[in-house]
Amino acid sequence: MDALSGAGPRRARGRLGAASPGARAAAAPWARFSAWLECVCVVTFDLELGQALELVYPSDFRLTDKEKSSICYLSFPDSHSGCLGDTQFSFRIRQCGGQKSPWHAEDQHYNSGAPMSLQREPAHYFGYVYFRQVKDSSMKRGYFQKSLVLVSRLPFVRLFQALLSLIAPEYFDKLAPCLEAVCNEIDQWPAPVPGQTLNLPVMGVVLQVHVPSRVDRPEHSPPKQCSHENLLPAPVVLTSVHELDLFRCFQPVLTHVQTLWELMLLGEPLVVLAPSPAMSSEMVLALISCLQPLKFCCDYRPYFTIHDSEFKEFTTRTQAPPNVVLGVTNPFFIKTLQHWPHILRVGEPKMSGDLPKQVKLKKPSRLKTLDTKPGLYTTYSAHLHRDKALLKRLLKGLQKKRPWDTQTALLRRHLLELTQSFIIPLEHYMASLMPLQKSITPWKTPPQIRPFRQDDFLRSLEHAGPQLTCILKGDWLGLYRRFFKSPHFDGWYRQRHKEMAQKLEALHLEAICEANIETWMKDKSEVEVVDLVLKLQEKLVQAQGHQLPVKETTLERAQLYIETVVGSLPKDLQAVLCPP
Repeated sequence: MDALSGAGPRRARGRLGAASPGARAAAAPWARFSAWLECVCVVTFDLELGQALELVYPSDFRLTDKEKSSICYLSFPDSHSGCLGDTQFSFRIRQCGGQKSPWHAEDQHYNSGAPMSLQREPAHYFGYVYFRQVKDSSMKRGYFQKSLVLVSRLPFVRLFQALLSLIAPEYFDKLAPCLEAVCNEIDQWPAPVPGQTLNLPVMGVVLQVHVPSRVDRPEHSPPKQCSHENLLPAPVVLTSVHELDLFRCFQPVLTHVQTLWELMLLGEPLVVLAPSPAMSSEMVLALISCLQPLKFCCDYRPYFTIHDSEFKEFTTRTQAPPNVVLGVTNPFFIKTLQHWPHILRVGEPKMSGDLPKQVKLKKPSRLKTLDTKPGLYTTYSAHLHRDKALLKRLLKGLQKKRPWDTQTALLRRHLLELTQSFIIPLEHYMASLMPLQKSITPWKTPPQIRPFRQDDFLRSLEHAGPQLTCILKGDWLGLYRRFFKSPHFDGWYRQRHKEMAQKLEALHLEAICEANIETWMKDKSEVEVVDLVLKLQEKLVQAQGHQLPVKETTLERAQLYIETVVGSLPKDLQAVLCPP
């Protein structure tokens, strides 16, 4: 496999296959490109080597040998898929160390405004693939087989699929010069800023996208139209950078959406066996999106093969299956992973009347190594009753030929309301653990957030439970008890506790800034005064790094206080605390 390896700068501006030495000295080369993509790869089929990395651009982007191997194997459908023509799918791989790009330092700025589920991945890469396999008598195997892969840490599947559908066909015809031009265009794009609607020009087309923000309303909202006066041609408006057509993805499993939502909520190990990488990756990503706005805290692989570096780790029988959702196409996995508790086998979409044929719930003992029929193989019993009204509405929509985006909006709203009904009682209880604002005084350490007591929370459900916002009946208590043992509770609790701790620090800083500091200083020793300066300086650093939710006026007052306090100290201490 061909690509540069070894130590050195993560990027330098250069031509395809050859880096420009002078560019290495430039400040943050490819910074705008890096805000969206890590690199672009081309994977081809070599008769002697098999899948091989033909090209990496920018050429100085450093991939480890393990990352290269994973990208090569995951960029081609395996032999069981038989994908002829053009197909798009995605994968997700673990980063294997190495130097980070300079842009990683800017993650905090983007992540602080982005929804939890759309933050930049700190330890994984997404691969967005456009694969072409067509008959070609000039090739030794009789086929042209090549994949164009966009590698990113952003989960913007809709945006990158749209981008690939523009550039891949052109690249397969014109090859390297076209790709270099596209990468240079992307290097002119504005950075993704949560809440902004951006125009992204590429190959004579302008893609208009809205970058989601955590303050956006949760329901689906297309981007606001920007002024088109100076945009020729008129932009192609993407209604979302990340949302899939949920109704189409879930067609064969509509009757089990509730059960699958519970499995996702509890972080249960699940294998999705599909006929193609496109179907497996879409089903996995659709399942992951069920929990929005809750962040999916487990591992997931939209497309996974036996060649993956984590194959042994995921298939071992010496320990319990990991909390991961795997999308596969090779039936061999039925045998290898038959000890996993939940296996979803989906076939090619088949219509049964107005509704696509639904998979059935089956016991794992009915799994056959070969020719496994579609079904959800599990012993899991859902805690909540099925929402029959939702199924009736979706079926009625099919009969009336309601637009699919309307059906998707209906399904997405149902899942969103279900997740919110589950999370709101947790949020309310967590908020009750926050110390009262009147207990925060300027010159004492802020009080601690009280501990989360599961029994207290469960008792609170009787008068403040999900029944207030959700009509579904069932064993909500049992679902919460299992949720407490899942990675999602741990992830949610850590994040909320962190945000509350930061809020507490911010309130303490505000209390200090509203107090009369000169009165406080009158009877204080130098040690106490120096200690206050150090604490204020530390809080300022935190706040300026977007880690404390404080107003600009509070920051200015804190800086003024530091100057006032330092000015009261001897010259030698002033020099130590505020060096020139």
